[in-house]
Amino acid sequence: MQPPEFAPLPALTRAEGEFIDRYLQVLDQVGRINPAHGGDTYGALRAAQALASYSAALRDALAVMHERGEARIHAATLTRALRVLDGERRSGRVTIPPAPPSC
Repeated sequence: MQPPEFAPLPALTRAEGEFIDRYLQVLDQVGRINPAHGGDTYGALRAAQALASYSAALRDALAVMHERGEARIHAATLTRALRVLDGERRSGRVTIPPAPPSC
C-alpha cells in the first residue's frame, strides 16, 4: 500500500519558506496557550516561553525578506502553503470554540 500523496508545496523563496515555518511555530504556541482549549498551566507556561523565541525568529524571517527586496507578501501563494502544511487545523486552536446552543 502506498502512503497518501500530499498536495505539492507551492514554489517559495527560502525566506518565504522560513516565514511560513516560523509563523506556524508561533501559531502552534498561541494555540497551546489558549485558555478556551483547556490544558494545564505548566504546558501554557512552556508555550508562552517558547512563543518569545519563535516570535523573534518570525521577526528575523520577515527582516530577511525585507532586506532581500521581497517587499510584498504574496497572500495567495502563502495561503496555499499554509493549507498544505495543515495551517487551517493549527489556526483553529487559536480561536474560541462556538458557544453551545441554548436549551
